[in-house]
Amino acid sequence: MDRRETAALLAYISRLDPRTIRTDQGEARDQLAQWHELLGDVPMATPHGWDVRVAARQHIRTSPYQILPADVARPWESYRRDRLARHSDPTPSADPDDQRAWTAELAGRRRAVAAGTAQPSQARAITSGRDGTDPRLEAMLGKVGSCIPPAAGAALAPYRPARAARERAVAQGQPDALSVRCPWCKAQPGEPCRRRRIGPDDGVRATTPRATPHPGRLDLATAQQHQQTETPPQPALV
Repeated sequence: MDRRETAALLAYISRLDPRTIRTDQGEARDQLAQWHELLGDVPMATPHGWDVRVAARQHIRTSPYQILPADVARPWESYRRDRLARHSDPTPSADPDDQRAWTAELAGRRRAVAAGTAQPSQARAITSGRDGTDPRLEAMLGKVGSCIPPAAGAALAPYRPARAARERAVAQGQPDALSVRCPWCKAQPGEPCRRRRIGPDDGVRATTPRATPHPGRLDLATAQQHQQTETPPQPALV
């Protein structure tokens, strides 16, 4: 607020609470200077829900104490915090390699949201199923076969041996052992089997991932694969 808006706010408050009226010209000038110093960064109103007169009226209506600048500043800070908490930074349109422009756009968007001149950007919901897949991405995955290029997958293979073994087995037509729950180490589907380290007291001290699944898990996946291939398809109900 500028000085004229601060003076208008004080005039509005004086109509609702005569205790704030200053009849002496010097006291009125000091009161205006004090309120403007403390509320200079608080806007009079914003396009999205903030009005300083509403905050002042709410205090006068609910509190028996004379209003102070802090009784207006506190609701404004709560308004800012609430808007920033609901804001999810959208991807800037600036070039990501231009760090200064990238961060400037992010900071400018946050300042606009906090100041009430822009609405918070909500995080988009994650869609599931094929309806939410971009057709261009489907075509690209159909050509490549994976979202990870083959050269990158080969470079990562030594660092994730369990996944590499799984991909080799699937490529060779063998059953996917990680598609079933391991009956030995209780690893869930999609998780690698784990090797238990037993202490001197026969208690499990730690577990480490195995590069290969337990034999019982592989047998279970093989049986499940045979069952799926031998089971004839059921006719559709009309």
